[in-house]
Amino acid sequence: MRKFLSLFIAFSISSLLLQGCKKDEDNYGPQPEIEFISISPGTVAAFSDSLTITIQYTDGDGDLGENVSGIENAFVTDTRTSLTYGLRIRQLAPDNANITIRGQIKLIIPALGHSGGAASESATFQVYVKDRAGNQSNVITTTPVNVTP
Repeated sequence: MRKFLSLFIAFSISSLLLQGCKKDEDNYGPQPEIEFISISPGTVAAFSDSLTITIQYTDGDGDLGENVSGIENAFVTDTRTSLTYGLRIRQLAPDNANITIRGQIKLIIPALGHSGGAASESATFQVYVKDRAGNQSNVITTTPVNVTP
């Protein structure tokens, strides 16, 4: 009986360990997917305060991000002015890893402009990313922030 109990416990532990090592069964394609998480602060002073947009990403083949400086792979458009900021996401997985990657990225937008009036303006931003293969993600829209003169 002790042998049976020992074998049963060993088999149960082995089964749990193997289940923990199973490959991710989510089938994500090569096109990155993003979700809006947050934008802060809620109010910025024009021409001086920066803005942080946090997004969540999933990329089915792990080729999101780039280690070469000067390459832009994240794009944030101010919907008030249609001005697009090109940013670089650092490489998130080794070359040719071909794995599903997930996480959050903070995109920092430098000081925003203002139309010059006395009133504050409401600004929203559209965001998308591109992976090294050129696959573009979905486009997300942030919640609004106030831009004060």
